[in-house]
Amino acid sequence: METSKSSKLFEEAQKHLPGGVNSPVRAFKSVGRDPLYIKRAKGAHIFDVDDNEFVDYIGSWGPMILGHAPERVVEAIRETATGGTSFGASCEKEIDLAKLIKKFVPSVEIVRMVNSGTEATMSAMRLARGFTGKNKIIKFEGCYHGHSDSFLIKAGSGVATLGLPDSPGVTQSTAKDTLNAKYNNIESVYRLIKQNRGEIAAVFIEPVGGNMGCVAADKEFLQKLRDVCKSEKILLVFDEVMTGFRLAKGGAQEIYGITPDLTTFGKIIGGGLPVGAYGGRGDIMRMIAPSGAVYQAGTLSGNPLAMTAGFETLTIIDETPDFYARLE
Repeated sequence: METSKSSKLFEEAQKHLPGGVNSPVRAFKSVGRDPLYIKRAKGAHIFDVDDNEFVDYIGSWGPMILGHAPERVVEAIRETATGGTSFGASCEKEIDLAKLIKKFVPSVEIVRMVNSGTEATMSAMRLARGFTGKNKIIKFEGCYHGHSDSFLIKAGSGVATLGLPDSPGVTQSTAKDTLNAKYNNIESVYRLIKQNRGEIAAVFIEPVGGNMGCVAADKEFLQKLRDVCKSEKILLVFDEVMTGFRLAKGGAQEIYGITPDLTTFGKIIGGGLPVGAYGGRGDIMRMIAPSGAVYQAGTLSGNPLAMTAGFETLTIIDETPDFYARLE
């Protein structure tokens, strides 16, 4: 396969970008070759700068549930862009997308838009601490919740790819507030709660651990996790950045029939543009500024292009009765 143009671009990129990329997994180190540079995509296919054609089995790492460049989404983005790409103010599509998210995921009573899955989980963690008045969190070994410092403790994703179980730059004082439990092992959770009783703000979990091989949580395990969080006044946070709107309209929580206190989203809700979100119980979400004291903000949060792409994507899903049956 001819990839000389990609290799030449990568050689140039290494002069200007860390490792030649803007996200480590794109460096292709785990497959032992130079990265490919993509020129265009349509449907299930992507095309590189050397005109090689590939089937995209990862959907741009998650967002492209409708395939690449769906005409309706592209046209909606184009129409919105003619009126401006960013306002630094509210736009109507924020409300439209929020309503759809709430319709799909009943546990979400209020939702805050952000710009990535990492920002969503980071903000949900701050909110959980602010709401409970506690500092520590529990996460599970191998689960990846983005690249904020508190979550880069025995994480999955590119951290594992690089052979770095913990990232340099994460301070010991930050790391000490992150407790790691064993996935699908409720006894490991019970032990941590007993050892840190009254100090744990939240438990974060991917209902399906994507970056450790798509490992699904056992329903009994999740139910016991829900029960112990309720009894110990710990918030249960489902990280559905990967599973949200993919496994079902209501994500993994719909399939398992288990309701978290907070949920984080990303990928699909942006329709290919940068979007994240977190939402949940109204009494918790009202702690966020300006209605509450927990601060979180973003210049591009609720960006009109991203809101439009997300709204059109979820609307197409909503209008297609057999969408998930066809996806399977």
